[in-house]
Amino acid sequence: MTPHLKTAEQRLLWLSHWMIHNANHLRPKVDGIKTGGHQASSASMVGIMAALYFTALRPEDRVAVKPHAAPVFHAMQYLMGNTTRERLETFRGFGGTQSYPSRTKDDDDVDFSTGSVGLGVAITSFAALVQDYIAAKPWGRDVRRGRMVALMGDAEIDEGNIHECLQEGWKNGLRDVWWVIDYNRQSLDGVAREGLWQRIEKIFEAFGWDVVRIKYGALQRAAFDEPGGEALRRWIDSCPNQRYAALTFQGGAAWRKRLLDELGDQGAVSALIARRSDAELAALMENLGGNCVQTMADVFAAIDHDRPTCFLAYTIKGWGTPIAGHKDNHGGVMTVEQMQAWQRHMGVGQGEEWERFAAVADVEGFRAWLDAVPFFAAGRRRHDDAHLPVPALASPGEREISTQAAFGRILDDLARGDSALAARILTTSPDVTGTTSLGPWVNRRRLFAREAMADLFRAEKIPSTARWDFAPEGQHLELGIAETNLMLLLAAAGLARSLFGRRLIPIGTVYDPFIARGLDALNYACYQDARFLLVGTPSGVTLAPEGGAHQSIGTPAIGMTQPGLAAFEPAFADELAAIMEWAFDHLQRDAADPYTDPGIDPRTGLADAAGGSVYLRLSTNPVEQPGRRGTAWRQGATEGAYWLREPGPNAELVIAYQGVVAPEAIRAAGALAESRRDIGVLAVTSADRLHAGWSASQRARCRGEAVTSLAERLLAPLPRDCRIVTVIDGHPATLSWLGGVAGHAVLPLGVERFGQTGTIADLYRANGIDAAAIIERVGTFTSGRPVLAFPARPRARSGAAALAG
Repeated sequence: MTPHLKTAEQRLLWLSHWMIHNANHLRPKVDGIKTGGHQASSASMVGIMAALYFTALRPEDRVAVKPHAAPVFHAMQYLMGNTTRERLETFRGFGGTQSYPSRTKDDDDVDFSTGSVGLGVAITSFAALVQDYIAAKPWGRDVRRGRMVALMGDAEIDEGNIHECLQEGWKNGLRDVWWVIDYNRQSLDGVAREGLWQRIEKIFEAFGWDVVRIKYGALQRAAFDEPGGEALRRWIDSCPNQRYAALTFQGGAAWRKRLLDELGDQGAVSALIARRSDAELAALMENLGGNCVQTMADVFAAIDHDRPTCFLAYTIKGWGTPIAGHKDNHGGVMTVEQMQAWQRHMGVGQGEEWERFAAVADVEGFRAWLDAVPFFAAGRRRHDDAHLPVPALASPGEREISTQAAFGRILDDLARGDSALAARILTTSPDVTGTTSLGPWVNRRRLFAREAMADLFRAEKIPSTARWDFAPEGQHLELGIAETNLMLLLAAAGLARSLFGRRLIPIGTVYDPFIARGLDALNYACYQDARFLLVGTPSGVTLAPEGGAHQSIGTPAIGMTQPGLAAFEPAFADELAAIMEWAFDHLQRDAADPYTDPGIDPRTGLADAAGGSVYLRLSTNPVEQPGRRGTAWRQGATEGAYWLREPGPNAELVIAYQGVVAPEAIRAAGALAESRRDIGVLAVTSADRLHAGWSASQRARCRGEAVTSLAERLLAPLPRDCRIVTVIDGHPATLSWLGGVAGHAVLPLGVERFGQTGTIADLYRANGIDAAAIIERVGTFTSGRPVLAFPARPRARSGAAALAG
């Protein structure tokens, strides 16, 4: 083994633990929070990470680092000169290195953010599929292929998304993926069950993975070759996990007593034990494969294929430290006294704690070795790609159409063309492609697979509306029913520009209520600043016949509260076309850092220069369209709201709606015109953006900036005693905040309970969001002439054409 590799391992071990010690003992505390889990989990990963980064990886490879190994990663970047001492000294502090690796908050070269355990593992599989997708296209064939690597803890195997993504990988011929399991057999609350490794191996082998078990380090393998070594190996194999951990914590004397007691006087094995001091015996017994840097380097070097590979690397949690093996070490940290003794053991002098090359015998040789490490030789590995021009998107011309159908028509028009944008669109859906209106797009642009496969139904001349041809040039990647996989694929594809230097425009469709099933992964995707268009459809109780399990309520609030995601709910097709045209540009913007203070537009309060992802909440209910109208509404539609019917100077009432309930709001306004003066109808296309602009403008004014948000400009002319009724097929809190903008009383209407089957009219009435309910509530909410009862509801017509005219 090259001595420099061992030196690198020792440097990472020291620097990572000094970071943690500094955060716990030397820096002023905040709320007494300690970083115990990092200390033990980092130690078990040092050998693995040193071998991986310094011997196996190339610049085109991408790595998701186990969350609790963040200190090792940051220490490595510091050792290589890619981050500063100041950042390390404020580990877990404001402005310092993050507790878990973060693409958007750390200044070192993070490939995938990690933190919500399991997601950082699974995204590597989808990144590999995206790499295959890009490589199959004429514009991506020169991209250098890399391995997608996940460093994971054995406890992460419990996460369901790990198992969900395995099946997608099998279906799509997964390749170029390594998962390295830190098999330390300890989690936050205990020690792993015996035989877990057998379950792990069977799971991976069932899905076509190679499994490499790395149980013994070089010292152990050498000892096994000595007389008595086979007996020692058998003892190690049969030793329960808890006992092995406890003996590790107790040290060499405890190892000696237990081995002699259980192996007895067997001559050769007793002599093997007797030849070693307590310290040497402890080093031997703790020399598991994952803690042996040379063993790990040799194992990585032996892989000469692109099959997905799982490395099951046995380790000691807390390896090399005084807290190694203790079952409480996840929450424990070394005391000051323990750290001082360990510092002497590591040979680091007082005052040299932050020195990159402290305790290094051959500094110049070590420095030259580091400079030649291939993975770091290319410098920062974040790529870029040109902005794709966005073609004008036309609204479908139907007099009556749903937003979901309009979405399908707009994509179909893109599919017919040859724009650069259309060529980079990747669509995907969790087994609901046809029922979310992606069918026409897929028929024209086909499904993606590395090997062509014809649609058997077409070959047999069986009539079908779906032409499901698979081909390398295909642009749709069909998924099974797992919304977490959808969000992780969108995350991986949304990072393609940075990871692979080729920009993609990912579009994912899902039934709107089931966004919640993938919410953790959606949050994870946005946290990384991945860029994609998420389409939730159908939505709300408007999906009447399907019943409560398929009727979303809280998704508008998800859209409002998710950072990095601009949420829209248009009512009309022309609004949708304008929003999609804006969205395709918004996905590509990156003029500022969205996680610092990107600067806001003084006219709106919105930080649009930073860009982000977009969420569309659509419906299957056809509504009458406004017909031809001017362009004044377009800007408001993309910024959050516009007056569909502008209120008069003495307005007594404004009805503000979002989404598919537009016809109900419009009909109610028409019926109330005789009893309430100067009624206005506010079309809210994005409560999210409207609220974001209002909130940001208030913060800006505190800084002395002259910013007036769109919400303030829209509502400022209203008399103070004007009342606002809000209505949405979703939770009423989505729009209830409008009263706070200019001090108007608000009556929020919406859905607050699980739905049931029925007609749209049934469910609207039951939830109080139809025109009759709006009128009834206005009668009790406002003063004035009595409100007449609303006539029976005719066939769904919005009256939007007349009102907009």
